[in-house]
Amino acid sequence: MILKQNSIFYRLLIFLLFVFFISCASKKDVVYFQGIGDYETKVSENSHLQTFKVDDLIEIHVSTLDMDASMPFNLFSGTRENGINPQKIDYIVNKSGEIDFPVIGSVKVVGLTPQETKKLLKDRLTPYLKDPIINIRLKNFTVTVLGQVNSPGTYPVVGEQITILEALGLAKDLTIKGKRDNVLVIRDFNGTKIYHRIDLTKKDALDSPVYYLTQNDVIYVEPNKSAVTSSALDNRASIWVSIGTTLITSTILLITRL
Repeated sequence: MILKQNSIFYRLLIFLLFVFFISCASKKDVVYFQGIGDYETKVSENSHLQTFKVDDLIEIHVSTLDMDASMPFNLFSGTRENGINPQKIDYIVNKSGEIDFPVIGSVKVVGLTPQETKKLLKDRLTPYLKDPIINIRLKNFTVTVLGQVNSPGTYPVVGEQITILEALGLAKDLTIKGKRDNVLVIRDFNGTKIYHRIDLTKKDALDSPVYYLTQNDVIYVEPNKSAVTSSALDNRASIWVSIGTTLITSTILLITRL
């Protein structure tokens, strides 16, 4: 009886050791940008220009030396009463890729950069204003980070660009169980979803077309094999630990009685 229980105990011990070793990740699974040498110089041709998409929310302000002349080209809601300032109205890019601008009407901005949009508006406003100054800001620039990161969520972006590394930094980096060599980026181009994967363990990640993110990109970090295996074995391991504890206790009791 004692020999049988010892045999079961040793099998349980081997099983637990097996679970431990398969749950360990190797260095090549978790280190970013492998293969980069000391003082290595890399000139990247990867550039990024933010462009407007359908459903973007854009803030546009037109100003000139003559404030009264530029006033009709800036929309506000409400009137100045009781010391309350009117709220500025932003522009939404419609399904046709256009915004409805005061006086000059529809302006197609989808696919244009902020600088290109400034030039287009300046050309359209030239008959009405002298040397207009146009300020443009994208207001709905957010990125969403999901999966095996320490703080998943949707994050607002300040400025006109953000890299995938900065976005993962906002999410407090990947967990040790995050799959670094197959990070998925989901991008929407006016209703068309584009899926691209990036290997963060390779230095070539810096040249990826999704290294620079666009508004409303979604980053998904898959669980690695260790996470999947440990999840599948968690319940079974806990059962075996319970059984093993019982067997060990029973074995000790039997030995002490001999």
